[in-house]
Amino acid sequence: MIRIRYFARLRDQLGTAGEEMADYPSTIGELAANLAARGGDWGEALGGTVLMAINQEMVGPDAPLKEGDEVAFLPPVTGG
Repeated sequence: MIRIRYFARLRDQLGTAGEEMADYPSTIGELAANLAARGGDWGEALGGTVLMAINQEMVGPDAPLKEGDEVAFLPPVTGG
């Protein structure tokens, strides 16, 4: 099982702070694509550019997932 957390705008758009998933793909990029494939707000929130982390470390889409991981999706940060 992995724990998925959604932060900031993603949390608001999806209406949830997170979920747990027993059956999950092998990489975080595949996970994001599977979640986006739910359609609607999920597709809008996760179908574009999002930052991804596993166990509080920023990772790229090819990062592998393993049992017990905590996954986080965050919107891109802009600053000035």
